[in-house]
Amino acid sequence: MRDRFCKIVATIGPASASPSMLRLLFNAGVDIYRLNMSHGEHEKLAAVAQAIREIEAESDSPLAVFADLQGPKIRAGAFSGGSIKLKYGAEYKVLFAAETDEENVIPVPHQELLDALAPEDILKFDDGKLQVTVTQRTGDAIMVRADTPGDLKSRKGINAPGRTLPISALTDKDKQDLEFALGLGVDYIALSFIQKPADVEEAKDLIKGRAGIISKIEKPAAVDHLDEIIALSDVIMVARGDLGVECAPEEVPLMQRRIVRTCRRAGKPVIVATHMLESMIESIAPTRAEASDVSTAVYQGADAVMLSAETAVGRHPPTAVAIMDRIIMATERDEESGGYQIDSNDNVIYTTADAITLSARRIAEVLDCKFAVAYTKTGSTARRLSRDRPHCPVIAATPDETVARQLALFWGVRPVVTEDISHFHEMIEKADYLAKNHGGADGERIIITAGYPFGRPGKTNTLKISRIGALEG
Repeated sequence: MRDRFCKIVATIGPASASPSMLRLLFNAGVDIYRLNMSHGEHEKLAAVAQAIREIEAESDSPLAVFADLQGPKIRAGAFSGGSIKLKYGAEYKVLFAAETDEENVIPVPHQELLDALAPEDILKFDDGKLQVTVTQRTGDAIMVRADTPGDLKSRKGINAPGRTLPISALTDKDKQDLEFALGLGVDYIALSFIQKPADVEEAKDLIKGRAGIISKIEKPAAVDHLDEIIALSDVIMVARGDLGVECAPEEVPLMQRRIVRTCRRAGKPVIVATHMLESMIESIAPTRAEASDVSTAVYQGADAVMLSAETAVGRHPPTAVAIMDRIIMATERDEESGGYQIDSNDNVIYTTADAITLSARRIAEVLDCKFAVAYTKTGSTARRLSRDRPHCPVIAATPDETVARQLALFWGVRPVVTEDISHFHEMIEKADYLAKNHGGADGERIIITAGYPFGRPGKTNTLKISRIGALEG
C-alpha cells in the first residue's frame, strides 16, 4: 500500500531483472515496470513479466507493465579505423554509405536523412556529444563543418534537430516486438520517434485495443502536434533525454511544463522521465538538483516519474526507488503539490459523470475525507477522479483485472480487483471493507461513487458520503 499520489516507474535491465530484485523494487515503492525492447532477449523479458505477475498475485496489488518500443535508430556508418577525429572548424563530406575507408568522409546509411537536410541544418552525433553544421550540398554529397572536436566512432546515433524525417515510427523490429509484448499481456505500449499524429494512428491500428498507448514526446515535431497526439494517446511521456539532444537545454524545462499542463487540461496521465536521479547509477544518494527535479515534476502534477538507467544498470536500484518515494512524499505534504489547479477549458462538454467526480473532489477537500471509493467497470470513473485531483486517495474497485492494472499508472488511484456490486447496501458495505483494508479507521469519512443500475459501464450517476464503520452495530 502506497501513501503517496504520484506513481513510480522503474526500468528493468541487467541490474534489476532477477525475481528477487523485482520484488525488492516493489517493496521499495515501484508501481509500474518498464520493459525496454531496445535491450534484452524475448525469452528474458518473458521471464521478467512472469516474475512481476507473481509479485502482483502475492501482494494482491495490481501492477502496470509497459513495453517501450525502440523505434528507428538513425546511426552513422562504419569507419575503417573504427572512428574519425573531428577537428573544430574543419569540413567533412557526408555520403550515403554503410562504411568508408576515405579520409574526412562520414558515411550515413540513411538516404532519407540526407534528402531532408539543407544548409545551416545541424547534425548531432552520440547523444549530442558532437555537432556539425551543414554548409552545402554538392551532388549526392553533403558538406558539413565540425562545431565540436572529438572522436566520432562507428555506428553512433545521429539527431537532426528541427527536421521532420519521412520515416515511420515503427520498424520491422518494432512490429515483431509489439506482437511479442502484446502476447505477454503488457498493459501499455510506449511509442518512440513520434513526429506526427499519424505515427500514433499507425500503432493504434496494429494494437487494436489490446493495450493502452504511451506516446513519448522526444522530438520537437511532436511538440508542434501536441494536442492531436495527446487526443490519440492514453498516456504521454516527457522523454527529456532525447528532447535534450534535439532542443537547447534551456528549452526542455519549458517544454516539460507545457506538456504536463496540456495533459492535465486534457485529462490524460503524464510520465516525466529520464535523468531524474542520474547520479544514483553510481552514487548511493542523489544530488540536491536531482531531488529538486523530482519534486518539480510532482508540483507540476505529473502522474508518474520514471527511473531509467538508475534501476536498469545502476548499482543501487532499490535505494534509488526508495529515495524517489521519499522525495515524492515530502513534496506531497505541501498542499500546493500535485497540480491541483486545472486551467479551465471552454471546449469541454461536461457529463453527469464529470459533475459527480468534480463534486467528489470538492467534498473530499471540505470534509477531509480519507478515501474516495469508485466502483468502475471500465476504469472511466477512477480516471476522472484522478484527473480532478481529489485531496484523498481513490480506491478503484473493478471486476476487470486488465482495467485494474492500467489504473495503477494513474495519480492517486489504488486499484482493487473485486466482484461487481448488486445493491446499495452492498455498495456501502464493500466500500467500508475496502477503506479499512487500506488503512481507514472507524468514523473517518469516505466518498462513494457508482453507477446505477449497478454493473453497467459508463453510468456513473451516484455519490454517497459515508463514515467507516457506520453499518456496524
